[in-house]
Amino acid sequence: MFDVGFSELMVIGIVALLVLGPERLPKVARTTGHLLGRLQRYVSDVKSDISREMQLDELKRLQEEARQSAISLESTVRSEMAGIEKDVSSSLQSASSAVADLENSIKAPVDGSAVASSFDHDAASAQLDRQLAEADTHAGPAPSGAAVAEEPRSEPVPPEPKSIKS
Repeated sequence: MFDVGFSELMVIGIVALLVLGPERLPKVARTTGHLLGRLQRYVSDVKSDISREMQLDELKRLQEEARQSAISLESTVRSEMAGIEKDVSSSLQSASSAVADLENSIKAPVDGSAVASSFDHDAASAQLDRQLAEADTHAGPAPSGAAVAEEPRSEPVPPEPKSIKS
């Protein structure tokens, strides 16, 4: 704190001994020591309080940054979810309209005046393939890890023979 050497302390001690006398010098030295100790404790307390305040301000700043990043992340996730919901609903709507069109095209030859035997199986299959492809393009790519659906067969599957129980 002060740049006081041993020789300077000796001079101060001799002057104090001459001024105070040998009877009061130990008492004054003890009081001076206590006051210097209190002063040092007070200075260290002030330093630690300042250090704690600086750490508290830093923690508050970090907490605010974390809160802001959490809010930003939440808004990003919400907007992405809204976009995904919109895409899925539009894909679902286009797929349901494609299914309705397909049902109408299948019912039209049966309900119409055309004879069922003139129903062209290959043309219906081609139309079904086009509508399924259109529905797939509206639905977008399949999610990763999803099982790939088996493609529909254009030929009817013969029924399995029934076993006769005796």
